[in-house]
Amino acid sequence: MTILLRIRSLVSLARPAVLFLVLLSAVAGLAAAGVADRPALAAPVAVAVAVTGFILFAVTVNDLADEAVDRVNLPDAPGRPLVSGRANRREMILVAVVAAAVALAAAPFIGAGAVAVVAVGLVFALAYSLPPVRLSGRGALASLLLPAGFVAVPFVLGLAAGDAPLAGRNAVLLAGLYVGFIGRILLKDFRDVVGDALFGKRTFLVRHGREATCRISAACWIAGTATLAATRGLSLTVAAAEATMLAVVLVLLHRLSRDLGPRRDERIISALAILGRGMVVVVVAHLAVVDTGRSALFAAALAVALTTITLGDARAMLRYGPVVRLRVPAGNEPPASRESDHHRCLTHYAAERMR
Repeated sequence: MTILLRIRSLVSLARPAVLFLVLLSAVAGLAAAGVADRPALAAPVAVAVAVTGFILFAVTVNDLADEAVDRVNLPDAPGRPLVSGRANRREMILVAVVAAAVALAAAPFIGAGAVAVVAVGLVFALAYSLPPVRLSGRGALASLLLPAGFVAVPFVLGLAAGDAPLAGRNAVLLAGLYVGFIGRILLKDFRDVVGDALFGKRTFLVRHGREATCRISAACWIAGTATLAATRGLSLTVAAAEATMLAVVLVLLHRLSRDLGPRRDERIISALAILGRGMVVVVVAHLAVVDTGRSALFAAALAVALTTITLGDARAMLRYGPVVRLRVPAGNEPPASRESDHHRCLTHYAAERMR
């Protein structure tokens, strides 16, 4: 394999969708801290570098820990170079070390306390994936704690860039983002349920089943959205936009509570991810435009436009599904019957483990 292909494989570890979601939390912290109207870019750039290094470290460590499970759940995923053979464990460890070093090196350029925040985040990432703690295998506890890395760390770094305290409105905003993220992260286990059940990883879905998972997820979406809408400084238009998207989310969760097949599940969960990102973007955009002194009418129009775009993207995802970039060369397709029989056996086993 050429050096270029190896670099490309290792870069794919960052997982654009995950990185975008984490950076959104950082941007929310920056917006809450009032950094939007400041000309200096050093602190926001440092936040982006630190967050990228942190998330790359976290996902690399997780891939090293979950290699066997990922061989069942995600054997051909482009963001899993270890499983696909495009990278070895030594290279992955090197990536993790470099990513942690970059995150720590960027932290002093953010503000006071940023080094401690990044260090705590790196330790949490280790505890989440590696024994003896291995929080990722502890069912509901994993879903409750994972937002500490994906939401709290980047959000607090964003606040640090503007020397803003984690109190008052900022604390309420973080709580809303945190609880809402729990509702989303519970749905990730649908993709991984077969491998999780086979290897005894007792996620909430494996332990309690589809309906209970969707009910708890809905409760978290509702609580998180209500908290966001109640954040001081947000307009009625933003609250209405959040409520509209939440209504769509609840309808989709009701559909997901019924087993409609893995392809339909994938479309619904992908649409829910779009709605979750859209709800955060609407809040961040409102905070940013208000901070820069734009009119209330402009802020309301922007919220409506972003909501419309989000709903349209979610509708398209439900109709067409996610883009598949993997292609099987002609003549190398696996026998359809054997592949489907194997998948049915694994799915049946996973279903039995969830009962």
